[in-house]
Amino acid sequence: MSISEKRIFRSYGMITMGTFLMALGTCLIYEPMSMVTGGFSGVGIVLEKLFGIPVFAVTFLLNVPLFFMARKFHTREYLFRSLYAMITFSLALAVIPVTSVTHQDYLMAAILGGAFHGGGLGLVFLAGSSTGGTDLLSTLLHPLFPMMRLANIIGIVDGIIVVAGMLVFGVRTALYSIVAVFVTSKVMDGVTSGMRYAKIMYIISDRSAEIAEIILHQFERGVTALRGNGMYSGKEKQILMCVVSRREAVSMVKYVKEADERAFVIVADAREVLGEGFSIGD
Repeated sequence: MSISEKRIFRSYGMITMGTFLMALGTCLIYEPMSMVTGGFSGVGIVLEKLFGIPVFAVTFLLNVPLFFMARKFHTREYLFRSLYAMITFSLALAVIPVTSVTHQDYLMAAILGGAFHGGGLGLVFLAGSSTGGTDLLSTLLHPLFPMMRLANIIGIVDGIIVVAGMLVFGVRTALYSIVAVFVTSKVMDGVTSGMRYAKIMYIISDRSAEIAEIILHQFERGVTALRGNGMYSGKEKQILMCVVSRREAVSMVKYVKEADERAFVIVADAREVLGEGFSIGD
C-alpha cells in the first residue's frame, strides 16, 4: 500500500469513527433527553418531537441543498469526503437504537454528549472533511471571520439553534444544551489542535556537533544550527533548534544532558506543527 493510499485509508477511517461517535451522542444522550445542541440533528430532534419525522431523515434531507451551495467554495475531494461523512452519520443515526444512558441526569448528559460530539467532530475535521449541517455552514462562514476559531463559529451557529429548541423543550433543557455546546466546542478544539502539539527545543552547548548527531540519528529528527553570541562572554555559540513530539522531548533532554551536562536547554510548546514527520489528516 502506497503512502497516499495509507493517508486516504486513515482519513476515511477517522471520518467513520468520528461520525459514529457523533451518532452515539445523538441517539444515546441528546434525543432521549430532548436536548437540542445545534446542527441539523438538533433540528431533527425538534421535528421528530413535533411531527414524528426520524432524525436521520431530517439530517440527510436538509444537507442536500447545502452541499449544492458548498460546491462553489470547496474542492471536489473535500466535498466527496464530506458527502461520505454525511451519509455515514445519517446511516449511524438510523441503525443505533435511541436509548437513554444518563437516567435523566442533565449535567452528565451535557458533559458526555459534548465529549462524544466534540471528539467526533474533531476527527472529522482532522480528516479534512465535514458532516454537513452547521459544521459545513461554519466552514463556509469561516473566510468571512478569519480571526475566529472554527470551533467558535460552530458554537455560535449551534447556539442559535439551541435558542430555537428552547421554545419547544423549555428553558431548563436549553440551559443544559448550552453547556453541551460549550463542551463540544472545547473538546473539538482540543482534538483538532492537540494532535498537532509538539515541543520546540533550543539547545546551547559547546558540544553541539555531538548533540546534533544524536538528534539526527537516534531520534531521526531534523535539527537547525543557529548562530548566536553570548553577550556576557562575548563568545560565538551554536544554538540547536529542533521540533519533536511531546514524548520524544523527555528522552531528548536526557540524552542531551548525558552528552553535555552543562548544556542549556529550553523546551517550549509548539501549538501548530505541519510538515514532514508531523502531517495530520490528508
